[in-house]
Amino acid sequence: MDEAAVAGATAAWTIAATALVLFMTPGLAFFYGGLVKAKSVVSMMMLSFGSLGLIAVLWILYGYNMGNMDLIAGVLGNPFSDFGLTNLAADTEDTAGLASATFGATFAIITTALISGAIADRAKFGSWMLFAGVWATISYFPVQGWVWNTEGWIFNLGTNMGLSTEVIDWAGGTAVHINAGAAALALAIVLGKRVGFAKGVHKPHNVPLVLLGAAILWFGWFGFNAGIGDFGSNTTGLIVINTLAAPAAGVLGWSLIEKFKEGKATAVGAASGAVAGLVAITPSAANLSPVWAIVLGVIAGAVSALAIDLKFKLGFDDSLDVVGIHLVSGFIGCLYLGFFATGTGLFFSGSFDQLILQAISSIAVAVFSFVVAFVVAIGIEKTIGFRVKNEDEIAGIDTVVHGEEGYAFTEKV
Repeated sequence: MDEAAVAGATAAWTIAATALVLFMTPGLAFFYGGLVKAKSVVSMMMLSFGSLGLIAVLWILYGYNMGNMDLIAGVLGNPFSDFGLTNLAADTEDTAGLASATFGATFAIITTALISGAIADRAKFGSWMLFAGVWATISYFPVQGWVWNTEGWIFNLGTNMGLSTEVIDWAGGTAVHINAGAAALALAIVLGKRVGFAKGVHKPHNVPLVLLGAAILWFGWFGFNAGIGDFGSNTTGLIVINTLAAPAAGVLGWSLIEKFKEGKATAVGAASGAVAGLVAITPSAANLSPVWAIVLGVIAGAVSALAIDLKFKLGFDDSLDVVGIHLVSGFIGCLYLGFFATGTGLFFSGSFDQLILQAISSIAVAVFSFVVAFVVAIGIEKTIGFRVKNEDEIAGIDTVVHGEEGYAFTEKV
């Protein structure tokens, strides 16, 4: 295949992968929407759709530029260096630039939307939109540059520390999942507990909707993980098989824990286990053999199934377990590479270098994102308010916040 054909095929796959990842955000809306009570489903889904609209616009205007690392070396790009991507759009020689920028936008969108699961049933839509825009600007836009831009400080951490390897984060264990999970923890703390918060009180209102959302997420994740890299190479095949293996094993890991703990394996647990496996394989899809991907999925599913109960012990109300799934499995996926990454993990190389790098990058992103989210959320809560009134929360916030009902049944005449 000649260069022109390869370029055309790569461009076509980038566009297809972009559509797959964009579809993940509506999938997340279904997943989250089914987990809340019936009178909050519209509000919950709108937090994802609101993120889709706002973050896409901000990314095009200035977010993409902030990952270029040309303002503060290794840390921050100039948001106004190509405002609105005007120059990139006019560059006829850069055939992949705009497609790559669009692909990056879909990552920014779903990362921000992930956070919303921590504040289900009790957040004002306008306040969420303000938070989403500020958090994405301060946290996600620069952090993804730290990780993926060749000038980013995380990208070059191994070289700068004089170690034998570099940080591995293929598709966003740090930039996406740890970033969103840490912000979710901060939001849950700032907004406080739901009325009547206790184990077993808040149950999913629509399990089929949860399963549909999880299926869409898994479907889109093939674009998420395989949308970057060398198109058509064996690495792409490895990424694809691992994106099947880890979540499949995650289903088994979570279901086994549920069976031992509760005596029953639930559909919501199976869906959550799949997502935990997907989160864990995100940073490592290109750097694990399929067998080690299966082991990773089982561990992520099992540990996340145990971790979701920490909110009851520690007293923070992470409504839909963003912390227990995305933060926990994000850390698992990143640190696991320190042991089992092909060629560089401790198990294969005998060196701690990979583990050291994975730990530093993971902790740094978690701390930064938590602090940013906490400060921004406190500012919003103390000014315009972030949380709805208790009486509105109890009644269900769909009609109060959006003037709509998720299920408007009419009586037969």
